[in-house]
Amino acid sequence: MSGHSKWANIKHRKGRQDAKRGKIFSRIIRELTVASKLGGPVPEDNPRLRTALDKALSSNIPKDTIERAIQRGSGGAEGERLEETTLEGYGPGGVAVIVECMTNNHNRTVAEIRHAFTKAGGNLGTDGSVSYLFIKKGLIQIRNNSNLDSVMEVAIKAGAEDIEENADQSITISTLPEDFESVKDSLIKAEIDIEESEISLVPETSVSTDLETSIKIYKLLETLEDLDDTQHVHSNADFPEEIVDHLSQ
Repeated sequence: MSGHSKWANIKHRKGRQDAKRGKIFSRIIRELTVASKLGGPVPEDNPRLRTALDKALSSNIPKDTIERAIQRGSGGAEGERLEETTLEGYGPGGVAVIVECMTNNHNRTVAEIRHAFTKAGGNLGTDGSVSYLFIKKGLIQIRNNSNLDSVMEVAIKAGAEDIEENADQSITISTLPEDFESVKDSLIKAEIDIEESEISLVPETSVSTDLETSIKIYKLLETLEDLDDTQHVHSNADFPEEIVDHLSQ
């Protein structure tokens, strides 16, 4: 059990993300296309596609839309034009930021992200400039109607690395990337209610920020997330709860 929620610093963006339903759809569809292209169209043989498929279904994306996206990736020209790129930089207060993108125009994407960093008073770095500060983890969020002891019993047996009860009584399970699917499958079989799940970049150390710096970082993260080519944004900013409440107003 650890004392810091892996989800704490993304919760302040939930309201705005939920309001951008169309943008969320497009990101998931792109992920389906690229996952299918890289690993094939069969979810059972492609863990990345399976995770994207779970997100698509939980977001109520129509099944025919999902099928078309997978077909494009596995054999269509549209999927082949997309490429993945990851950009790294520093925001206000020395906060590390990683932006994962899918794009059909690398130069355009780099220019847009560089502009966002510069406008916020940060700077876009070179490959590897901040990625060493993050580690890839499987994250599974369990709804707060679940019993902690029952969740722990199932998750630990399946290979979970860390289990944490959050302030709202939801539960966060961390896994090694290679154990993510087996832990998730075990929870589903035990009929434990999963709210969210993903393989994500988690900072190994966090940077605490004051209110003024937090506002600047928040605006940078929002700007980066609003860009059409952005899939995921990660930072090691540690927003205190009272600042999260202030920023969410």
